[in-house]
Amino acid sequence: MARGRTIEKVDHAGRQGRILDAADAVFGEKGYDAATARDIAARAGVNKALIFYYFRSKDGLFEHVLERYYEAHSAALKTAFATEGPVSERLHRLIDAYVDFIDTNRRWPRLVQGQVCGEGLHLALIARNLAPMYRWVEEALAEVAPESGPLAARQFFLTFSGAVINYFTYAPVLAELWPEDPMSVAAVAERRAHLHWLVDVILAALTR
Repeated sequence: MARGRTIEKVDHAGRQGRILDAADAVFGEKGYDAATARDIAARAGVNKALIFYYFRSKDGLFEHVLERYYEAHSAALKTAFATEGPVSERLHRLIDAYVDFIDTNRRWPRLVQGQVCGEGLHLALIARNLAPMYRWVEEALAEVAPESGPLAARQFFLTFSGAVINYFTYAPVLAELWPEDPMSVAAVAERRAHLHWLVDVILAALTR
């Protein structure tokens, strides 16, 4: 009997995982509004009723997709920031972790920005999960940045996060303008080097 229950649990976890993977792909391709439970069920190879059984609604499913991303995102950035060191080293590690995460999870920024730019139902969830990164940048810059004004840490939080995210969200447009694929390994490495330069320029100006 115990073995039967274990098999059932594994089957539930597997089906939930397939549904989440399918929802991630469909939401990324079509956007939240255009995606349907039927589309997601077809991609996952399950009955549509299972989506509502596991996640109650399309809205609940989308929230689980975002939460899964944010858990991995927070873990990656927290690990990068946890090691002590000078502010420059901590920010460079944070930039690398951020670029690596988005390069590996390229649908994620589109899902988030689709909510932020529209009448998203998940803005509170996004704000809640944005808070740790905001605090890490504030903490890293506490020694060199004022508490308010144009050189405050909150401004650099937007500068750094926007400089990373926009590269990936603008990639389809950049592909028409640049001589090479902006998502190629070499192009992403070039962007990473630019971001490191940006960190150095900002820190040099703040500590001058």
